[in-house]
Amino acid sequence: MYFLLGILLIYIVGKLIRIPIKIIGKLIMNGLVGCLLLLFFNFFGSSLGITLPITKLSAVIAGFFGLPGIAVMLIFRYFL
Repeated sequence: MYFLLGILLIYIVGKLIRIPIKIIGKLIMNGLVGCLLLLFFNFFGSSLGITLPITKLSAVIAGFFGLPGIAVMLIFRYFL
């Protein structure tokens, strides 16, 4: 009986640990993709005169939202 309870406890703890690791992994991947998109956009957009300053806030927005975040930052920078 205690053996089954121990296995159940290990299973529950494993589930609780695995979910946050998946979320952290996804946030890291979004951050890397957002950073690359921001650098890519600034590299090729500079020839057109369209750039976004790379600050902590713009990096967080680009990392969290990706391409839509960059589009919103462009709208705020050039149209508002």
